[in-house]
Amino acid sequence: MAKYVYFFGDGGAEGSSEMRNLLGGKGANLAEMTSIGLPVPAGFTLTTEVCTAYYDNDRQYPTGLVDEVAEHLQRVEQLMGKKFGDRDNPLLVSVRSGARASMPGMMDTVLNLGLNDETVQGVIAQSNDPRFAYDSYRRFIQMYANVVMGMSGDILEDLLEEMKDERGVELDTELSADDLKQLVGLFKDCVRKTLGTPFPEDPHDQLWGAIGAVFGSWMNPRANTYRRLHNIPASWGTAVNVQSMVFGNMGDDCATGVAFTRNPSTGENQFFGEFLVNAQGEDVVAGIRTPQPINKAGGDGSLLSMEELMPESYAQLMQIQQSLEKHYRDMQDIEFTIEKGRLYMLQTRSGKRTAKAAIRIAVEMVEEGLISEQEAILRVSPEQLDQVLHPSLDPAADKRVIAKGLPASPGAASGEVVFCADEAESAAREGRKVILVRIETSPEDIHGMNAAQGILTARGGMTSHAAVVARGMGKCCVSGCGEIRVSYEQECFTASGGLQVKKGDILTLDGSTGEVMLGEVPTVQPELTGEFAALMTWVDKVRHLRVRTNADTPHDSKVAREFGAEGIGLCRTEHMFFDAERIMAVREMILAEDLEGREAALAKILPMQKGDFLGIFREMKDLPVTIRLLDPPLHEFLPHTPGEISELSEVMGVSAQSLQATVDSLHEFNPMLGHRGCRLGISYPEIYDMQVQAIMEAACELVKNEGFSIIPEIMIPLVAHVKELEILRRNAVRVADEVIARYGVNVEYLIGTMIELPRAALTADEIATEADFFSFGTNDLTQTCFGLSRDDAGKFLPGYVEQEILPADPFVAIDQSGVGVLVKMGCEKGRKARPGIKLGICGEHGGEPSSVIFCHNAGLDYVSCSPFRVPIARLAAAHAVLLEN
Repeated sequence: MAKYVYFFGDGGAEGSSEMRNLLGGKGANLAEMTSIGLPVPAGFTLTTEVCTAYYDNDRQYPTGLVDEVAEHLQRVEQLMGKKFGDRDNPLLVSVRSGARASMPGMMDTVLNLGLNDETVQGVIAQSNDPRFAYDSYRRFIQMYANVVMGMSGDILEDLLEEMKDERGVELDTELSADDLKQLVGLFKDCVRKTLGTPFPEDPHDQLWGAIGAVFGSWMNPRANTYRRLHNIPASWGTAVNVQSMVFGNMGDDCATGVAFTRNPSTGENQFFGEFLVNAQGEDVVAGIRTPQPINKAGGDGSLLSMEELMPESYAQLMQIQQSLEKHYRDMQDIEFTIEKGRLYMLQTRSGKRTAKAAIRIAVEMVEEGLISEQEAILRVSPEQLDQVLHPSLDPAADKRVIAKGLPASPGAASGEVVFCADEAESAAREGRKVILVRIETSPEDIHGMNAAQGILTARGGMTSHAAVVARGMGKCCVSGCGEIRVSYEQECFTASGGLQVKKGDILTLDGSTGEVMLGEVPTVQPELTGEFAALMTWVDKVRHLRVRTNADTPHDSKVAREFGAEGIGLCRTEHMFFDAERIMAVREMILAEDLEGREAALAKILPMQKGDFLGIFREMKDLPVTIRLLDPPLHEFLPHTPGEISELSEVMGVSAQSLQATVDSLHEFNPMLGHRGCRLGISYPEIYDMQVQAIMEAACELVKNEGFSIIPEIMIPLVAHVKELEILRRNAVRVADEVIARYGVNVEYLIGTMIELPRAALTADEIATEADFFSFGTNDLTQTCFGLSRDDAGKFLPGYVEQEILPADPFVAIDQSGVGVLVKMGCEKGRKARPGIKLGICGEHGGEPSSVIFCHNAGLDYVSCSPFRVPIARLAAAHAVLLEN
C-alpha cells in the first residue's frame, strides 16, 4: 500500500531534504532540520502524490489517506502531550502548502486550527491568558473563512477596524481580551449571514477543510500565473504540512520573524531580517505593524532590534542560521517563532535573491570554500542576468501602471511620447528623451528606434520586429500591448479605462515586466562588479558552445565584444540600407527599369556598404563575422506616402504616376513567403554581387593595410533548394576572387546558408555540398514549421500556453519536438555530407537559456544572439555542460 504521510518530530523524521519531489520543499526541509537536531514543532507531511491523485480523481483523496492522517496526528499528540479537539488540553495545528519549487505567497495557509468555543477555554487554562486565546481564535476564523470557505477577507477585516475605531486604538495588540472575545462572536455571526452556513466547530472537519483548501490552492489563479512565469509544471503538485502550533502572540516574551542568512538584495554576508514581538507570522509580511530589524546592523536605530530585545534568543538564532547555511551550502530564507523565550524553527529554504545578490553570494561562497566553481555557476540562473545587464526601475519608487504588454526587451526607460520614427530622431538630436509608440514597427522605423529610449507597440510578439531589433540595440521594449489603441492621426493612444496619452506626455516602460506607466519613474543603472567578471571567467572555462552576437553596426559589435561575444553570427545588411543617406539610392535601385539603372544605383551604395563592413571588422578584429546578404522583400524599402514618391520621382527624373505603378506592382500578398532572400539574388544577381564586393574589399583592405586576420563568412538566406545555393555560390566566388586578385592578398572566406525552411533541413545533405557552414534561422524556421506569423501569433499564443497546448511560446523557447527535430536533422545530414561543416544558430532563440542548452545537446558549434544576451548565452552554455554530468 502506498505511503502518503511522513512524520517529523523529536529529533527524528521519515523524510529528508533529498525528498523534495515527494515532500515538497517545506516538508523536506522540516524533516531535515528535525534530523539535524534543530527545534522544530512536530508534525507530518501529506505528499505531492496526494495532490496528483486529488486532481486525477475529481478532487477525491486516495483510499487509506484518512486513516493514515489520523495515525500520524496521534503520534503528534503523544509527542506534544496534548490532544486534538480536547476541551481541556487541546492541540492546535497549522496547515501549510509546500511545493518542490518555492512559490512564496502563492498558495494558502491556515494557523491556529482546532479552536472552537470549547477548546478556546482549554487554551485559556493552559496559558492563563484569555487575551492570547481569543486573539488566536479571531485570527483562525479570519484565515479559515477566507482560505477555506471562500469569504472575502475584507469583510472580517472591516469588523476588526470598526472595533479598533470604537475603542480608539490603532493596533490589534491594543484590543483587550473582552474586545477580542466579542469580535469572535461578531465574526461567526458574519460568516453565517454572509455564506448562509455556520462556521465549523468540529476540529476534524476544520482539518480536512484546510487540507482540501491547500490542495485546491495549487490551481488558484495566482499559483497558475506564478508557475507559468517560472516554468513550474502543474503536474508537480504541492504537499501539505500539518504542524503543531507554537505561538509568538502569547506576550512580550514571544515573537515571530523572517530572516535571510545573507542580504537577498545585495548579497552581503550579513544576517538580514525582520521580526515582531507578540505577533503571529502573517503580521510580519502583511504590513499591519511595522516590523523591527533582526539586528542592530540591519536597522536605522529608530526601532529596537531582536539582538537588543531578546539577546539570548538572537544568539541561538545566529548559531542556527550559520549551521543551516553550512549544512545546505546556500543562502537560506528562514521563519521562526519564539514562545515564552523558547526558539522554534518553522521553515528553511534556499532564499530568493536578486541577480546581483546571486552573483555575489555564489562567488563569495567559492572564496569561503563552501561550494565549487561549478556549483557557483549553477547557483546563478541565466534568466537572472537580464537584471544586471539593463537599467531597472527603482523598486522604492511610486508608479502608476496604465497597461501591460509583453516584456520584449529588458531594461527601463522614460521619455515623452512620440508616434513617428522621424520625430524620435529629431527629438534625440535636440537632446530630448522619447518613447516611440507604434501600432507595430517595420525596418523603416529603425532610425527612430535607435534614437528612442524605449519602444512600445500595440501589436507583435516576443520575436516581432520591434522585439528583435530592440534587444539587439539593448533598448527597452514592450511589445504586443493589446490594452492600448493607437491613433496616428490624433497623435495619442487610449489605455484601459479610457485614459488618453498624448504626444509629449511622459511615459515609463519596464521591459522586464511589460508594464507601461504614466509619468517618469526613476531607474537604477546596472553595475557589473568584479564578482560578475569572476563568475564569467569560470563560465568560459566550462562551456563548449561558442557564443557570437547578432550585430549590424560597429557600436553593437563593440558592446557585444565587451560582453564576451566571440564573433558575429548574424549581420543583417538590410538595416544598413535604411540609413537616411542611402535610402534614396536603394529606392532608385529597386525602381530602375533595367540592369544599367540598377547598377548605377548600386554603385552609389557600394562605398557605403564597404564602410559599414570596415567598421564592423575593426571592432571584431581576429574574430569570425557572418554577413547575411539582403533578405527582406524589396517593397519594404519603397516610399509609401505621396510626398516620398514625389521626392523620389524628382531624383530619378520619372513621373510620380510611373513610380506609383512600379510600387504597386511590387506588392505581395504574403511577403514573408514571397520574393525575398536568395530569390532576390537569383532574379537580381547584381545586388548580391555588390554586397560580396563590399565585404571582400573591406576585408582585403584591412588585411593589406592594417595586418588583420579575417575570415569573412558570406551567408545566403532563405535557400530551399541546393540549385539556388549552387548558382549564388558560383557568383559569390567569382566576385570574391576578383577582389582578392585585385588587392594582391590572401584572404580566406566561407560561403554558407541559413537553414530557415523545412525543405532546407530535409535536404541538408544536398545543400551541404555547396555550403561551408549552416546557420539555423529559427525565427523563420519556427514560422514555416508551425505555419504561424510571428507578428500575429501574439494574439492567441498566450492562450495556447495557458491551456498547456504548448509548453512555451515557440518564438521565445525553441520547440524541441518540432522545430528542434528539423535542426537536429539538418545537423546530422549536413555533417554526414560535409564532416567539417560549421553549425550555428542565429535566431532569437540563440539567447534563450533552454534553447541554448538544446543547441549544446544537438551538437552545434555556436549560438548567436543580441549583444545584451551574450552573457546569458555564455552562462546557459556552461549550465548545459554541468547539467550533463
